[in-house]
Amino acid sequence: MCIQGESRNRQTFAKPYGEVRSVSYLTCSTGDSGRNAMANFNLEGNVQTVLGAINPAQLGITLTHEHLLIDMSPLFAPPEQAGAKGFYYEPVSLQNVGRIQHWAQRNADNVQLTDVATAIDEVNIYQQYGGGSLVDATSIGIKRDAEGLARISRATGVRIVMGASYYVDDSHPANMDDMTEDDAMSRIVLDVTEGVDGTPHKSGVIGEVGCSWPLMPNERKALRASARAQRITGAPILIHPGRDETAPLEIIEVLREAGADLERTIVGHIDRTVFLHETLLQIAESGCYLEWDLFGTEQSYYGANSAIDMPNDAKRMDDIAWLASQGYGHKILVSHDICTKNRLERYGGHGYAYILGHIVPRMGMRGFSQALIDDILVNNPATALTFAAPQEAS
Repeated sequence: MCIQGESRNRQTFAKPYGEVRSVSYLTCSTGDSGRNAMANFNLEGNVQTVLGAINPAQLGITLTHEHLLIDMSPLFAPPEQAGAKGFYYEPVSLQNVGRIQHWAQRNADNVQLTDVATAIDEVNIYQQYGGGSLVDATSIGIKRDAEGLARISRATGVRIVMGASYYVDDSHPANMDDMTEDDAMSRIVLDVTEGVDGTPHKSGVIGEVGCSWPLMPNERKALRASARAQRITGAPILIHPGRDETAPLEIIEVLREAGADLERTIVGHIDRTVFLHETLLQIAESGCYLEWDLFGTEQSYYGANSAIDMPNDAKRMDDIAWLASQGYGHKILVSHDICTKNRLERYGGHGYAYILGHIVPRMGMRGFSQALIDDILVNNPATALTFAAPQEAS
């Protein structure tokens, strides 16, 4: 069986996937600042990286959901049991990495990716396999580091698109209850149009916008604020859905009601959230992109929700092939969502090059056409990350 993609301004790349192309960053300054700069902001037809705006054709092979720098330790409190505290505070090592593979979020060191030098080494491996770009989906609440991402991009030549908006309820700022939807929207717009945390480095995607199940009131506020910020900036949206089969559909309705452009919205974590073909089809029919972003996670145990059996890579490819056969190959994205040390090559993990080194060859053996592989790795990310024209003024 040959699983075909659709021809949409297709690009081709050499095998093995070739070196990173040189990039020309666009000059998008309006010569103004503050509210006037936002009023003049228009990146239509471009992609915004931490080092500046570029033509989408310059992205090359792109992973649409990773974390290079992130600190999730505030989300995971030390255990009550005295015997478990030792493991919580241990540094990741050869002696404990086996346990950490199973209990990834019960070790504080494991959930902190804070070393720029390590990130540069890991991203260089991805670049050597032909990787051109990636999205760092770290958003407000899990220690986004704009300057650190810029350093990684300069050192590796890999283009990095930085996230915006708010992660899940437990990570929200202390004043989130008091913030209005307008307040939240304004923060997102500033990150996209002026820069993050006082730096000149701007977000190029609104997300990952964190959602729980059931959806919390402040998460609903952040979703609506994200949709409105999209209308002002034209930026794409990336969603972290709650862990329930119906969560993506509820989120899509919230976004739709707030005026979001669903054709420029990515629903992430499909592989741990959606198990029915009917639901996959409903999401695709809404116009959203579907992102299988846990490639390399092969064990079935899922610590964040033990009621869910995590699919393996074979099942991910089966579901992708099925959706492509329904005519939605142009709406499929893939990534690893690396956010812990145990998944880095330095600590014995698969690293950011895993899809290129291991999954792409298997796709070919399973009947994926080269056209579909090109869509998933190059064309779909380029389209998904391209800014639209702003729909309204700030």
